[in-house]
Amino acid sequence: MNDVIKLLNSHRSIRKFTDQEIPHGLLLELIKAGQAAATSSHVQAYTVIHVKDPDNREAIAELAGGQGYVASSAAFLVFCADMKRPTEASARTGANVERGMTEQLLVATVDTALMAQNVAVAAESEGLGICYIGGIRNNPDAVSELLRLPAHVYPVFGMCLGYPAHQPEVKPRLPVEAILKEDYYTDDSDHVAAFDDTMQAYYQSRSSGNKNSDWSHNLTPLFDSKLRPHMRDFLVKRGFTMK
Repeated sequence: MNDVIKLLNSHRSIRKFTDQEIPHGLLLELIKAGQAAATSSHVQAYTVIHVKDPDNREAIAELAGGQGYVASSAAFLVFCADMKRPTEASARTGANVERGMTEQLLVATVDTALMAQNVAVAAESEGLGICYIGGIRNNPDAVSELLRLPAHVYPVFGMCLGYPAHQPEVKPRLPVEAILKEDYYTDDSDHVAAFDDTMQAYYQSRSSGNKNSDWSHNLTPLFDSKLRPHMRDFLVKRGFTMK
């Protein structure tokens, strides 16, 4: 494996950070690396909010479910899907712009995720640790108000960045045979069963035997109830009417 693949395979979510600050120039380079990611039709449908105000950081930490590392990390970024900038640019040319299309929501969300992952890999290549914060979608209205987001912009997730104060183990992933299929979709229940055994062993070793679970059981909270049912109405209010 080359160094890039080794770096990708070493990813861990970091939730404890040292007090060392991230140089502003480095942060700018990370954002530029994010901009180099693939983007649908060169739309670049994203905006990144660098949240520096300590009170806002504390508020978002609580809105995201009490995740204290949102406030304690060296930097906290909110990655927003942004269809305001490209649709307004198009409108200025005289185009009859159709806003709120479902495809626009998908394009902006995918663009944002690709951009953020470039930032994450660039950060890790510089010795930083990162942690995605999907919990900002717990209270997207409040986060949007706090960040003064206009219509046609919504917060997809946050990202904590900083120099790691711990080195957690790399969490196992599904076997590649479960993910990569040839020509047609095939059943992968055997691979899932084997992965459940892998994850149970991982949790047992990591928690000194205090956590008796596996991958399938850990998914239960995500699927045995309606997860974040407020998101559809929120997105419609943001201008993504999903026509």
